[in-house]
Amino acid sequence: MTPGTAPADETTPTGEASSHAQQPDQAADDGPRAGAGSTSTDVDPRFAPEVPGHEKAEQATHIWETSRRFGITPEQYMLPAGQQIRMLAPDGTLIPEDQQGTSPGHEYPLPEDEALLAAYEALVVGRRINDQNYALVRQGRLAVYPSSHGQEACQVGAALALGDGDWMFPTYRDTVAVITRGVDPLEVMVSFRGDWHCGYDPHQYQVSALSTPLTTQLLHAVGVAHAAKLRGEDTVVLAMCGDGATSEGDFHEALNFAAVFEVPVVFFVQNNGYAISVPLSHQSAAPSLAHKAIGYGMAGEQVDGNDMVAVLATLRRAVDLAREHSMPLLLEATTYRMQAHTNADDDTRYRDADEVELWKERDPLLRMKRFLSGKGVLDDAVESRISATAEEVAASLRQAMTTEPAMDPLEIFDHVYSAPTAQLREQRAQLADELERSQED
Repeated sequence: MTPGTAPADETTPTGEASSHAQQPDQAADDGPRAGAGSTSTDVDPRFAPEVPGHEKAEQATHIWETSRRFGITPEQYMLPAGQQIRMLAPDGTLIPEDQQGTSPGHEYPLPEDEALLAAYEALVVGRRINDQNYALVRQGRLAVYPSSHGQEACQVGAALALGDGDWMFPTYRDTVAVITRGVDPLEVMVSFRGDWHCGYDPHQYQVSALSTPLTTQLLHAVGVAHAAKLRGEDTVVLAMCGDGATSEGDFHEALNFAAVFEVPVVFFVQNNGYAISVPLSHQSAAPSLAHKAIGYGMAGEQVDGNDMVAVLATLRRAVDLAREHSMPLLLEATTYRMQAHTNADDDTRYRDADEVELWKERDPLLRMKRFLSGKGVLDDAVESRISATAEEVAASLRQAMTTEPAMDPLEIFDHVYSAPTAQLREQRAQLADELERSQED
């Protein structure tokens, strides 16, 4: 599986080359990919036994074996498909299969109707959560909220593609993914009010705490996957990040370790075009972020991140491949952040309104609604039920976030270490004494 490229003529609303625009099909008909001269059934000399001291990683042999099963070369397996994987047009119609970007080794079965309806419901709930939290910030009920409005297809697909025993390592913007995974919305949001660093038990849901430091969660994800492999557990780890994270050193370290030690991690990059205010064109000169995968010895793919059907299909297959072959993969989803980076950001300083308007036409929720309505899967009764569910979640958030929590200052000592040190016990006793005296006064 490997990243695809977007159509070469894709532009921003201003007519300039988009930060998402990719290079023409690298699998052109006028010749094979670089280094792909042998047939897929021949022994590729680049993956043959080598002289002592210059052995290739065992992963390279596994990639050759995997690509041969698909009847393609290792480059065709690791490099992107001929074009970005896309199944739904912006108007919600299903794109003909021969135009979806799929090719041998890059096939993605259409998810079943039941799964697609569940995904749509999660989209609606996720959008309502985003908008409600954005309002709570303006009311002063939340300190900050990094909205994923416009990116909900990536959020929902990430949660629904995982099995019960798998782990998710989210970023600060992935609240909808965490909630879709089954975590109580109220437990997720306490960190954005400043009550706790994490309001839920990661082990209960197999979801790591939302990571604010950029990219550190990728290293943690690889560590958990490596431990699971050593224990013989059937676990895949989904490591989530944005395009800005790919410019960090931790990104390189995580991908390199995962590939060398062959751990089942899916690196899911949500490329929304900007690292806060820095466009992707100022971060990377690669044809796509998914092209970075081949440099580490893993496969990648690129998908339309606003196409719920394609996102779910590609993530499902990535998880299946990681589980089956115990190897990492990289999936880049091109999407767009419709709202500001956070409430502290003024996005009008680095992008114009026309650009945002163009992306409204690619809204993942509207695209999915049109598709399911056209199939007869979504009717007025189902839509009303889903809308009611979304409103119930929003109402519970309003109620919880407008209720002042009863805070115990001594709790700051409770979870620093699994067992408190002598110094922490001393500090706790000192604070308890000061609090008691202040109450007496």
